[in-house]
Amino acid sequence: MNELKENEVVNPKSNKSVPQGSMNAIVFHDYGDASVLQRGVIDIPDRLPGQVLIDVRASSVNPIDYRLRSGEMKGLLPGGFPRVPGYDVAGVIADCAGDSPFAVGDRVMAFLDSARGGASADFAVAAVDVTASIPDSMSFNEAAAIPLAGTTALQSLRDHGKLEAGQRVLINGGSGGVGMFAIQVAKAMGAKVDAVASGDNQEFCLKLGAERFFNYDETDIAQTSETWDLIFDAAGKLDFWDVRERLSESGRFVSTEPDVKGMLMTIVTLPMSKKSRVMLAQPNADDLRELIRLHEKGQLQITIDAIYPMSQLSRAHQHVEEGVERGKVVVTSD
Repeated sequence: MNELKENEVVNPKSNKSVPQGSMNAIVFHDYGDASVLQRGVIDIPDRLPGQVLIDVRASSVNPIDYRLRSGEMKGLLPGGFPRVPGYDVAGVIADCAGDSPFAVGDRVMAFLDSARGGASADFAVAAVDVTASIPDSMSFNEAAAIPLAGTTALQSLRDHGKLEAGQRVLINGGSGGVGMFAIQVAKAMGAKVDAVASGDNQEFCLKLGAERFFNYDETDIAQTSETWDLIFDAAGKLDFWDVRERLSESGRFVSTEPDVKGMLMTIVTLPMSKKSRVMLAQPNADDLRELIRLHEKGQLQITIDAIYPMSQLSRAHQHVEEGVERGKVVVTSD
């Protein structure tokens, strides 16, 4: 989608041209199903101080993308159209300030810090502190799969779950985008990891590092006699009150489901020994660098379920809505 680059100016730092004018993007002008996603031409975003302009080579689709597109969360993120969906970006620095830690041409990934997204376009802007350099050994497709899902897994386990080496953690939804990262991050942290997913994903979860596997069609976690120090509901399907007896005395329950009930549970359980937390990932370059470090050490493999061109973003959204078998759905620049 990067053909509209005729109008350019020179970046004084690099003597390379900086895109100006219009760009291709996938936009939506109202809430609805995946058919509201349409190809359009919009202005290339202005790079503000403290930001970089990224020539997008790949992105990925997360459940939050179709939930925002459908209007499910319009109470949390009201109005304003057209919108460009997506928060995951992998690409090349097209413009940056003279004192930036990056240079034009650097390969980077970013977890976009705009509440409105912006990844599904030729170019995107991101704050320097949510952008990280990627090694030559990492493809743009792999890099695009990491930011939101990987950060969600890392922050859920480390910051909200307070996971420590030797503790037992259960990952519900272990084969999905967030769960895939969570199993591996928890293993790298020295935890004893169990996973829940459909039966045909047993081998996948065990290869990622899970020690035990539970088929959700055969086992109701709430009815088992097991206990864990942390239950991380990466699928957003469990209820704290249903599984609280499966937590150790000071155990924690962390969910990725940002609904009113979950947020209320965060408040209600504050004085309790067993706590419930709803997490919303916060863009952070240090966390991206930690995930890249784990990948380079061989402790974080990236599984891509499907790849779509940007022009077929609506199909990619439908794929994620219908359910991803294993890993992430990646979208490449046309």
